[in-house]
Order: sequence, then structure tokens, then C-alpha cells
Amino acid sequence: MAVPGDPPNGTPDGTGGGDDDFRSDEFRSDEYRSVVFDEDFVRAARLQEYSAQERMGEHARAVRSRSIWSGGSAPGTSTPGRGARQGMLLVLLIATAFAVAVYLGLRNPYVPPPGGPAQALTSTVVPLAPAAAVPGGLPPELFAKSPAADYRVGAAGITLPAVRRTHHFTDVQVVTALSIAKDYLVQSSLDPDVLAGSATRPVRVLLDPDQLAQFDRSMTSPSGDGRHAVTGWLVRFDPATAVMADSRVRVSGTLAFEEVAQDVLEVTTDHTFVYAVRPATGAPSATDGASLFTVRRELRMRFDRDDLSARRLELASAYVMAGPQDCSADPAGGFRPLLAGAGPTTVGPAASDPYASGQPRRSAGLCGVLAPSATPGAPVSPAP
Repeated sequence: MAVPGDPPNGTPDGTGGGDDDFRSDEFRSDEYRSVVFDEDFVRAARLQEYSAQERMGEHARAVRSRSIWSGGSAPGTSTPGRGARQGMLLVLLIATAFAVAVYLGLRNPYVPPPGGPAQALTSTVVPLAPAAAVPGGLPPELFAKSPAADYRVGAAGITLPAVRRTHHFTDVQVVTALSIAKDYLVQSSLDPDVLAGSATRPVRVLLDPDQLAQFDRSMTSPSGDGRHAVTGWLVRFDPATAVMADSRVRVSGTLAFEEVAQDVLEVTTDHTFVYAVRPATGAPSATDGASLFTVRRELRMRFDRDDLSARRLELASAYVMAGPQDCSADPAGGFRPLLAGAGPTTVGPAASDPYASGQPRRSAGLCGVLAPSATPGAPVSPAP
């Protein structure tokens, strides 16, 4: 009898029917009935979850290990990681910097710190009275008859000495100091505006900042106190007395340098400047009444390394002799030349020889004389 769901022609040969399948399932159920776990067994079972590394077992790593410089390290090993690599790089960098510092320190001598503030200028300005009547004439004729005939004109007369390094200053630094000193002489002794009293900035910009207050006071309130004389800083003619008759100033002199401390270089200048001047009230073309005026300047300049870098100087002292002038005239504010035709003036007690042995050479308030044997327009020299 056919069962619903069977094929219409019956079950094919070799194919089990539904009853057989049911009996087979029942048999298999009986087969696994013996391995069913009871409740006590399940509760007593110990569960354990393995880590990823444990599950991998002894299998090879999928990624190639990198060196400590590339930041890689195998898990579970003692190879340094990224933090250790950065630390090693930092140590190496510090060691390299230290080695470079030691090397440079051995090759280059210690550069001491700059010194203290610049000291105030001390100056002595000595007027020189004429020993005879002041001759006049045309500037070229006056120069030709004077010892200044062979002097060079202007800045060409300020020549630099042979240069050598000192113990703490290189030859380049020495050349820099000498060139700054020359610039100061040119601006303070040859600039036409400075000579006429209409400008001071060309000189001021070359001074150490610590001396600017003293310089400014000297320009606005000159005094013969040895610290605030205009003529201690620069050459200036009283514009009410005399003006330049010839711009070609004759110059001769020397420069010398010396290291006075391991951080201080000193330059000493000694130059004679010969000017042709005429009365301030005369016609500009009337140069036949010109006369010569001679100024001798001995300056002592100091430089530290900051000064050399900034191209400036500290003017430590100035000793100035200028004439012909009247000894009664105060040269602190500007020179007042005795012009052509002026006769000799009375000289004070110290005028016979203000530089004699035992006398203080650099004392303010003295007056000298032009040497009696000097020819017209001769450079300044003390009387014997």
C-alpha cells in the first residue's frame, strides 16, 4: 500500500523508504545517548581561553623584525622599542655637541666678556701765543713757506702703521681699530661743517654710547674744566672770528697701537693739522689776507670687542696745542685764531716753558708760545 508522499510508481529499488529513515535516526540517537553530560559534570568543567600568541603556537611571525633604528621589536623580547631608540639618538646628539664644543674651545682662545662702561674723556687744550706778528698772504704761498709745505693734503696725511696681531687681538681686529681711529680724525679735524661749527653728528656717531652724554654737554655748554671742552673732542673755529680760506688742510702725523688688557686695544694718534683761515667778516674772495693756524692733537682711543663690531671708539684723553691765539682767550668753545697782522701778545708766567722737567705736562689752564725761530705758518712747538 502506497504511503502519501511516496512516488506514484513506488520507491525505486535500492532507496530506503520513510520507515527505514525513521528507524535509522532512532538508532543514531541511541548511539550518542551514552555521551550526554550530566549537570554535575558540566558545572565541574574548567574553561580556559588561550591568548593569540598561545593559539599561534610555534608558527613563524608573519612580519619581518626590524632593527632598533627602524623602531621594530619582536613581542616578548628585550629588543629596544621606539622610546629606547629616541633616547639613544638623544644621547648620541649630546655627545656629538659636547665633542664639537671641546674641539672649538681648543682651537679658539677664550674671548673674555667686554669691560665696564667707558670712562669720561679728560682733555687739555693749550693756546699758543705768537712770538712775532702773524704773517698774511695767499694760502699756497703761506703753505710753501712753512714746514707744512711737504705735508699731505687731508686724509692722505693720516697713514696707518704696519699691522701685526697682538696676544688677544687678530690682525683684522687691529686694522679695524686703526681704520676707526682714522675715521675719527678725518671727521673731527677735516670735515668742513664740523670745522665751521654747524655739525657734530659725524663725530658723535663714532663715540661709545657711554660717552654721548658728556659729548652732548660739551657741545651745548662748553667749559674749560678738562672734561667739557668742545676742542677736546674736535676742531672748531669760532664762526665770529675766523673761517676757512682753503679747504685743503695740510696733515702729518703717526698712529700707534698697543694691547693694554686682554679685552682692550689702545690706539694713540699724534697729528699736526695746518689750516689756512681768514677773518669771518671779510669777503669770501679776499684770501690775500689769509694766515695759517696750526693744531696739534694727541689722542688716546680705546677699543673693546663690542666697539670693534659696532665701529666706534672710546676717546680716553686728548692733549691739544693750537695757535696763534691770545692766551686770554678761552678755547673751550672753539678756537679764536689771531689773524694776519696781529702782533705778539703778553704771555703768562708759565708761558716760558710749560713742559719743562718737573712740570705737569697735561695740566689745564696753561699757555705756550710758538717757537721764536719758527717760520711763518710753522707747526706748533713749545718755547725753550
